Amino acid sequence: MAVKYQEPALTPQGTPTPADIKRWRQYLADERAEAATYRYLARKRGGEERDILLALAQAEGRHEQHWRALLGDDVGKPFRPSLRNRVLGFLARRFGSVFVLALAQRAEGRSPYAEDPSATNAMAADEQIHEEVVRGLATRGRNRLSGNFRAAVFGANDGLVSNLALVMGIGATGVSSAFVLFSGIAGLLAGALSMAAGEFVSVRSQRELLTASRPTQVTLTAAKELDINANELVLVYRARGMSPEAAEHRAAERMGMFSCDCDPSLSLQPERKEPQDEHESVGSAVGAAASSFCFFASGAIIAVLPYIFGLTGIAAIVTACVLVGLALLGTGAVVGLLSGASPLKRALRQLAIGLGAAGATYLLGLAFGVSVA
Repeated sequence: MAVKYQEPALTPQGTPTPADIKRWRQYLADERAEAATYRYLARKRGGEERDILLALAQAEGRHEQHWRALLGDDVGKPFRPSLRNRVLGFLARRFGSVFVLALAQRAEGRSPYAEDPSATNAMAADEQIHEEVVRGLATRGRNRLSGNFRAAVFGANDGLVSNLALVMGIGATGVSSAFVLFSGIAGLLAGALSMAAGEFVSVRSQRELLTASRPTQVTLTAAKELDINANELVLVYRARGMSPEAAEHRAAERMGMFSCDCDPSLSLQPERKEPQDEHESVGSAVGAAASSFCFFASGAIIAVLPYIFGLTGIAAIVTACVLVGLALLGTGAVVGLLSGASPLKRALRQLAIGLGAAGATYLLGLAFGVSVA
């Protein structure tokens, strides 16, 4: 049974100051923007997800009424929403993807209502619950992302870091730019082919393991010939995870002693379509391999772009670092969104790791170049 929402007390203690009015008007604008964002997202979805998003929009509408009632005649002209809410609204209108939900999740988690005496305890609790609701919706979207997409993100990051480290390490030895370019392209191909081969073998092996784990129809064909007293069929069902009592009952069904089919969950049913494991979508081996190859290569090529366009020496190395650094920030932010963490922190972490690895190989190249000289 739904709990009826009770309107909170709207009269603040004392006369509101100009700062209070300004803050409340900003809250009002942000609540309107958040409600609009959820409505935009709802238009791009159907079924239960659409209903949940519309319910969130209605909840933000109740919060909007709270601030409108507090302001009274001081509502004035509408304030502009915060930059964060304007960006979310723009993304929701244009895309409506899991990335927008991930950003909305973080926005709900930063609500100031818990610290503001003008907001009710119910409103602060609402925002906490909204964060969990959006987290659940974002998790659904994350789970629907295919294995090929994840392989693409991490493949691109591997290409960026490994080839930048290779180019910087070789460039620091003082060899010619042509040699650095050749080494970078060789590293690109070697890494991309290795990633593709590894992904193909991994996905194919996983599929084979899953196939090998599926029950077979041998219980149907062999049951009639089994010794009813020894009845190894019970062992089959116990090995599949049944309790001894359930296994004995299932074996009796298969041997024709019962006419019912009480627990078919651990037997193969060819007429039923196998459910897809949304949490860990395996994807196709060829698709995963092609995705890994392309995205590793797309990341690795960035490190050699300065040499392709004729830059040499320190200028080429600095340009490569800047280009790869920007790309690392992008992939780190994507990984942060997918994992529900801070995009900025993950982006900076990716940048630090990538440039740290490249810096280590550069110092090694310098030392090796001096020793050769």
